[in-house]
Parts: sequence; C-alpha cells; structure tokens
Amino acid sequence: MKENAGNPLHLTSLNHVSLLCRSIEESMNFYQKVLGFFPIRRPESLNFEGAWLFGHGIGIHLLRALEPEKLPKKNEINPKDNHISFQCESMGAVEKKLEEMEIDYVRSKVEEGGIQVDQLFFHDPDGFMIEICNCDSLPIVPLVGGMVRSCSRVKLHQMVQPQPQTQINQVVHP
Repeated sequence: MKENAGNPLHLTSLNHVSLLCRSIEESMNFYQKVLGFFPIRRPESLNFEGAWLFGHGIGIHLLRALEPEKLPKKNEINPKDNHISFQCESMGAVEKKLEEMEIDYVRSKVEEGGIQVDQLFFHDPDGFMIEICNCDSLPIVPLVGGMVRSCSRVKLHQMVQPQPQTQINQVVHP
C-alpha cells in the first residue's frame, strides 16, 4: 500500500450513517417524506430488525434498538449536538416545508469574512439532529498549506479569504 500522509486509510467517501431507532416504520417514513431518501435492499444475512435508505450520495441504516424505551428522548434542539448536515437549494423553501409539516426547528446563522451561512436544525423521530444549510457558500480553508476549496458549487473566484471573527445567531421556531 502506498503511503499517503493526508489520507492514511485511503478513504474515498462517506458510505452511510447508522442510527438506532424506536420504530423502523416511523423513522423510514420521516427519512423518506422529510429528507427524500428511498429504501434500498438490505442483505438478508442481517438477522436483526432494520432498514436501509439511500439519498443525496449517502446511506442511512436504521437499526431497531433492542430496548427502544431506553433510548434518550431529546426535546431541546441544540445546534451544538451531534448531527448530520445536508446542503439545500433554497433555505426559504426548506423553512416553509418544515412549517407545513409542523416540524419544530431552530434557525441559526454563521457569518465569516462577509459570507453568511444559514442553518436550520431539527430532530428525527428519535431525537437525532438534522441540519439543513447553504454551507456551500463557505470556503474550505486548510489550516496549513493547501489551497482554498469550495464545499460544492461555488466558484473559487467568488470566495474571499475568511476573517478571524465568527458570529452565531439563533432563532427558535416552534
């Protein structure tokens, strides 16, 4: 195996996130109807209750908890909690849809070097945090060496070098 200091395990991408859940059916419904994932075939050799979904380039593997009643229930939406983040095309459309679906969320904003990133945080049925953002406008700037990169579709000439100040604003929406 060729030595690669920047990628010692020769990783290529994120494959899936596994989540313990109380109800496979309820969680599948959420990930399909709210986030647009679709169910995929799961190996028959897996002898425990679960489901696999795919969307947006990654998989979500739902695993029914052995003791679902013991899973912690989170009510407070805390943007600093563990979460998975998805980029979107329109924050306004996402916010409108969350309100239509009566999903509680918290709005947050990060500003860096004249670039503003809007974020919406909410929970899945088991309290796992989901973030929706327009983070693709924030450049990826290596701490040492390397060149400035974009999270996705933003052109490099549109990006500016970040300033050292960061401001976080939060607004809670029931």
